[in-house]
Amino acid sequence: MRLLKLSLRTRIFISMTALVFLASILIAAVTIYQYKEEAEEYHRERLERKEERIQIAINNALKSTTYPVNQENLPLIFRERQRIYQISEEHSLPINIYGLSGELLVKSESTFFKDTTDIQLSPLILDTLASLYDKKYLVKSEKNGERFLTSYTYITDTRSKPLGILHLPYLEDDDLITRELIEFLRRLGQVYLLMLLVAIILAYFLSKYITRSLKTISETIDQTRLDKRNKRIDIGDASEEIYSLVNAYNSMIDELEQSAAMLAKSEREAAWREMAKQVAHEIKNPLTPMRLTVQSFQRKFDPNDPNIFQKVQEYSNTLIQQIDTMSSIASAFSNFAQMPAQKNETLDVIKIVGLALDIFNEDYIVFPSEKEEIIAKFDRTQLIRVVTNLVKNAIQAIPENRTPKIIVDVFSENKEVVITVADNGIGISEDNKKKVFEPKFTTKTSGMGLGLGMVKNIVETYKGSITFTSQKGKGTVFKVKFPKE
Repeated sequence: MRLLKLSLRTRIFISMTALVFLASILIAAVTIYQYKEEAEEYHRERLERKEERIQIAINNALKSTTYPVNQENLPLIFRERQRIYQISEEHSLPINIYGLSGELLVKSESTFFKDTTDIQLSPLILDTLASLYDKKYLVKSEKNGERFLTSYTYITDTRSKPLGILHLPYLEDDDLITRELIEFLRRLGQVYLLMLLVAIILAYFLSKYITRSLKTISETIDQTRLDKRNKRIDIGDASEEIYSLVNAYNSMIDELEQSAAMLAKSEREAAWREMAKQVAHEIKNPLTPMRLTVQSFQRKFDPNDPNIFQKVQEYSNTLIQQIDTMSSIASAFSNFAQMPAQKNETLDVIKIVGLALDIFNEDYIVFPSEKEEIIAKFDRTQLIRVVTNLVKNAIQAIPENRTPKIIVDVFSENKEVVITVADNGIGISEDNKKKVFEPKFTTKTSGMGLGLGMVKNIVETYKGSITFTSQKGKGTVFKVKFPKE
């Protein structure tokens, strides 16, 4: 499972390196197996050649003897003139001759090998030899830490009548073959070590080449966003599979852009429809008292009434008040709908914030204007609008039975300008915290709730952010951040 979590490039690198490494191990194992097979074949063929020559020498001895050729005379025949010793020394192999019943008749006393002669052959050997078609039985054995390949064959007379059993214990001396095998494996190891180094280098660059296109695709996909225009992938040299993946991604991007455009259009239309309903509702509120005032004036108008001028004045004041309310609604909607232009004026934020606070002329608004200047790029009018809306919101959040206190502060934090507006108002409830910046949300009995939404739009236009912290019944702190450059 851990291997599946590795990157494709790493897996290709590990796979190619492991392939060469396993190939070297496999070839070494096959080589060792092949050497063992060849060694066994070599010893078997060598024993067969020696056996054939020894049989010829034995037949010659049987032909040249003066003793009657039978089993009882075999010891005499081969001890005569030490023939068995001569044959053994000539072929560098100990020779043992057994009777047909398995008893040892005569043996050579070779100085080349250790004496491992059995006095009596086992019945298994006798039965097996008798049952074989070619009357030749090979047995592998190990004695005293040495491996032997033993041959059992019949000694026959001129009429192919068995006289005895020829026993040839052949010592499998693998020293020479083992030295050759070790030398071969050493050279093979050197070659495969070089190949392994070459494979590692080749695997590194090959895996890098193979995954280069995939890395480009991965980076592009990571940068894909719904709220911005995404780049299409353009890869020049790539495999057919990569081209299919790229074409699928580019098609997805095209469909995503179309869907995003349709979604944005739908959201804008829905937002404006909702805003139009809100504006219509807010405008209807002052129209009703205006209608009632006019109708009352029509019914009660009397030119001879001594208080006619006072009543006209009251009717006029009521109409003017409702007209002002509609005017403020229209202004708030216009200010919210009009996105600020990014003029990026170089200005002193401390000075502009001070100018924005001058219009309030309230003693409970505290601003430490003696601070050093903070230079940033922002639109002068929009910055004043941000500050005045935050302060107005703070003033309206303070209840009438509480001594108001508003603290405005401006300072630098890393490469950003921070403006805070803190009040001791009623605070914001948990239910309303998520709705604070919604355009139509307000907790006041009048107004459209567009102020904080407009502030958020202005700040985000200049790549800034607005956040707040609030405690119910104790107050709220709004924090505006935007970059200096």
